[in-house]
Amino acid sequence: MAADRALIDAVRAELATRGDAAKAPEMQRYMKSALPFYGVSSPARKEVARVVIPAHPLPDAGAWRDTVLALWSEAEHREERYIALALVGDRRYRTHRTIAALPLYEELVVTGAWWDLVDEVAGRLLGELLKRDHDALAPVLRAWSRDADLWKRRAALVAQVNLRGDIDLALLHDVIEPNLRDGDFFMRKGIGWALRSYAKVDPDEVVRYCEQHADELSPLSRREALRNVAGLRD
Repeated sequence: MAADRALIDAVRAELATRGDAAKAPEMQRYMKSALPFYGVSSPARKEVARVVIPAHPLPDAGAWRDTVLALWSEAEHREERYIALALVGDRRYRTHRTIAALPLYEELVVTGAWWDLVDEVAGRLLGELLKRDHDALAPVLRAWSRDADLWKRRAALVAQVNLRGDIDLALLHDVIEPNLRDGDFFMRKGIGWALRSYAKVDPDEVVRYCEQHADELSPLSRREALRNVAGLRD
């Protein structure tokens, strides 16, 4: 199955039209991106997705996957990868986002290798998949939490941040545990974010967990985990 080249060309043309060359260098510096930016703001990127994606319907899961991967891997500007993620998550392709899409998600995590891309895959796509097929994905996330790849470990940590009452606490503990002593900023921040998300469900449990692991949690993880606890307990 071949990628839809018309869709890819349309994405690039729309982004180029809406780009601001004066803003592009600062956007690249802020994101520490090897890829340059067109200089397209987030609202304008969303408009590109709204214009282009419906105009180029993809016939099946193979065309969807191949078009996403082509747009992603051939990207010459970072915004092309943002639109690739919009295409993955578009409502028209919800039926394709099954456990069969996991190799696609893994490829995006490993090659994205930065928080803006990985967190979108994890929090939106892996979170959705966990709700739809928990028994298939949960053991994968447990394995990812021990993987040599930092971004797979980060994805395992933040996959549940948007699930609120559907958070699997046992899974959350299991993906945090191997990473408690990891000194990387993104891992420490991810642990805190994951716990802070669960605090919206049960703040007392998060306080208990932080106390139990006081010698292992970094100050950053603890601070992030407990940031909103006082208000949640009121």
